[in-house]
Amino acid sequence: MANPSIWPGSSSFFPGSTPFGFYDNDTDFQTDADKVSVFCARRLGYPITDIELQDLNFYTAFEEAVTTYGNEVFAFKASENYLSLEGSQTSSNLNYKLQKQNLGTTITIAEQYGSEAGVGGTIEYRTGSIQMVKNQQVYDLKDFATSQSVDKNNIEVKEIFYQSDPAIVRYFDPYAGTGTDIQGLMDSFGFGNYSPGINFLLMPINYDLAKIQAIDFNDQIRKSNYTFELVNNQIRIFPIPSRNEKLWFKYILKSDRNVSTVSGSLGVGVVTDISTVPYTNPSYSNINSIGRQWVFEYTLALCKEMLGYVRGKYGTVPIPGAEVTLNQSDLISAATSEKTSLIERLRTYLDETSRSKLLERKALESENVIKDLSAVPYTIYIA
Repeated sequence: MANPSIWPGSSSFFPGSTPFGFYDNDTDFQTDADKVSVFCARRLGYPITDIELQDLNFYTAFEEAVTTYGNEVFAFKASENYLSLEGSQTSSNLNYKLQKQNLGTTITIAEQYGSEAGVGGTIEYRTGSIQMVKNQQVYDLKDFATSQSVDKNNIEVKEIFYQSDPAIVRYFDPYAGTGTDIQGLMDSFGFGNYSPGINFLLMPINYDLAKIQAIDFNDQIRKSNYTFELVNNQIRIFPIPSRNEKLWFKYILKSDRNVSTVSGSLGVGVVTDISTVPYTNPSYSNINSIGRQWVFEYTLALCKEMLGYVRGKYGTVPIPGAEVTLNQSDLISAATSEKTSLIERLRTYLDETSRSKLLERKALESENVIKDLSAVPYTIYIA
């Protein structure tokens, strides 16, 4: 068997020496490529031990290490900011850009809850009515569904109510107090004969909103709005109607809830999943010394793995009068362990810089500062 090629002791990098050429034109990468080759060769035992690798092997490992580092960093950033990125355009490269948070996806998610609560969302709330009969408690929606040309099993009643005046019309309801004691305050200024809806105080708009909400709540508590139970499209009304009148209700079509909300065409030009977030390979020149040290160590682990495979192919090396068994399994085992350890270490670093962890540490720091300051005595002033 032919003897394997041995590392000559030096190398000279030039563009085109790596498989993909991601960083071949980066001057810092060009400079460090040969330095990393020497570093890895010496860590593997050169010149005491022959290293059965060539410069192209070292360059390949170096390129892979830089790419792996960038993938881990940018995958973390994509995950950290995904709620703000989903649905955005993919035309802008996000490398080394500050990503500001937004509520786009959060609001989209909340809209579905708003639909169920009747306070927004994408599901249309429809209105309908049935004719109630005195002392009749149960009514079938079949006739109503037929009149609307919909499947009776597709109707879901959300609310039953009187056709009462809206709260804003009844803003002067004397029972609609909001707990601010405006009436008592007006009495003290001699305006007690005025309606509580009229006052001469400058109040924020949220006071009016609170008062309108109080009127609605008052209707639910003080007035006998109907409640209902819906089983198999049979509406049971509580309390039992005492006269013939129309009962109005809000409903949705169950099929509207299941309508697909997918937009776009195959995700072209829009972030739809982690694979479409517009991050690319890192710029080696922008990686600081902390990151480069990780890259050097990962390159060494890859070279150790390659050397193990090479030595495994040859098995033994002839020497005068005997053969030497190579340490294939030891190299591959050590390389696997080192790669795993390096990835875990990098992910730990990234996790410690996540937004949630930073806020936790900031809150803890503030809490400890307050505790420290609480033990500091106040200055005593002597007149």
